[in-house]
Amino acid sequence: MNTDRLRPIFVSSVSILFSLAVVINADEMPLDPKADYRALIGEPVTYEFDYRIIVTPPHHTEQLRVWLPVPPSDSVQHFELLETETFPLSVEPTTGSEPKFGNTFAYFEFNHPKGAQIIRRRFRITTRELRWNIDESKVKTVSKWPSAFDKYLKSDASVSLSNDLQNELDKFLPKPTKKYSDLTRAIDWVDKNLTYDHSNASLQASSTHALQQRAGHCSDYHGLCSAFGRALGVPTRVTYGMAAFPKDSPSHCKLEAYIPGYGWVSYDVSETQKLIKRIKQDQNLSDSEKSKLSEKARLRLRRGFRDNTWFLQTVGTDYELEPKASRPVNVVRTIYAEADGQPLPLSLIHI
Repeated sequence: MNTDRLRPIFVSSVSILFSLAVVINADEMPLDPKADYRALIGEPVTYEFDYRIIVTPPHHTEQLRVWLPVPPSDSVQHFELLETETFPLSVEPTTGSEPKFGNTFAYFEFNHPKGAQIIRRRFRITTRELRWNIDESKVKTVSKWPSAFDKYLKSDASVSLSNDLQNELDKFLPKPTKKYSDLTRAIDWVDKNLTYDHSNASLQASSTHALQQRAGHCSDYHGLCSAFGRALGVPTRVTYGMAAFPKDSPSHCKLEAYIPGYGWVSYDVSETQKLIKRIKQDQNLSDSEKSKLSEKARLRLRRGFRDNTWFLQTVGTDYELEPKASRPVNVVRTIYAEADGQPLPLSLIHI
């Protein structure tokens, strides 16, 4: 769906960020994919959003169905729905969670829509910065992951563990050490070999697209990172959310990998790549300053970081919606819609 026009009408920050220590004891932390995030956590920052979704179904559509992700509330972020309304048809949404990853959706069903339908949502989101500060020497090797991690280790429609992927992995990492450095080397390979190109993107977190095209946008970067991680025996997932400030494409995804002793850790490869590019192009910096800042950006990436200008909406890839759509989805960026059982093309949805 075309989410490039999404903008928060009103955004307000209510606090200044400070780092707060959360004690992490790697020896006492059980392997649990449902556990809360464990990291250094910042003070809360709150944003308010007011946006409208315009969905235009084809003429003579009998039923228009729309799914909107509902951001989860957890130890890092809190979601508060302020208002939902639709026009010209008045529809009350239902809310349900899909069983694979637990993503929650507000579901709208418009019967016999005559022309465009508008959905307005106002909500408040409070989120925080996270820093894991991973110490590689404290990361333990897991000989066998509990079955609850199976969906984060297997191949799926987006994160494909293909022969081509394994062949590429064998080229740059012929002898995996089963240490944390294996994952960071795979992330480094993606950073060095992919070019950010929104016009040549799958929009589906496709590791196959990223590997073949050596280009894509954030979801392709992180779909490929996720595939490399799983091929190395590291549970991974693509997380999709939204930037809380105006930008070209506010829908944005990150990689999460489950690191023993630290739990789910967030990485943003594509944004780090863009940040380093801007540093290198800054004419006000000396070569020495550019080198130091670039290395700090890379170090922050490797040690795990999630900014407080982004909030989470969905986790995982290749799942059924709730209620079920005509087919599973690869990912949901900001909205999914069908007219009489057929997914709507991007040109018919404006946000």
